[in-house]
Amino acid sequence: MKESLTDIKLLINKGNVSTAIDLLNQLIAQDSTKAEVYYLLGNAYRKQGNWQGALNNYQEAIDLDPESPANEAKNMVLDILNFYNKDMFNQ
Repeated sequence: MKESLTDIKLLINKGNVSTAIDLLNQLIAQDSTKAEVYYLLGNAYRKQGNWQGALNNYQEAIDLDPESPANEAKNMVLDILNFYNKDMFNQ
């Protein structure tokens, strides 16, 4: 599984996000207890600009592993959203 996660990380980094999401969802269907899979799925959704999908998957990763890097990623997404939302009020 570790090797396939490495391959999926490469897909996300290269912009093949839809393929990565499909593969990650297949992994979740087989075993939904791996925080790293949800973290990567959050990254894929973030790269797509699907903020809610990213936040949902980061939270799932955090629920499974409170020490997950998803904590930092979730905070980063919330910071981005808060920044943009504040700007919208200032127009």
